[in-house]
Amino acid sequence: MAELNGLGHTAEMIAGEKSQFDVIADGDTIWSKQQIGRFPELPDLMPKLK
Repeated sequence: MAELNGLGHTAEMIAGEKSQFDVIADGDTIWSKQQIGRFPELPDLMPKLK
């Protein structure tokens, strides 16, 4: 587990299937590489975590 920012958010990597990359916060998917077509950058994620 790693701290993501100074706001107390943490991140944990969990192996998935089919090279998927999803970001899930509080049980909600806030980013899906399969749906969006690319990996997120921090500016993509930070507004969704506040």
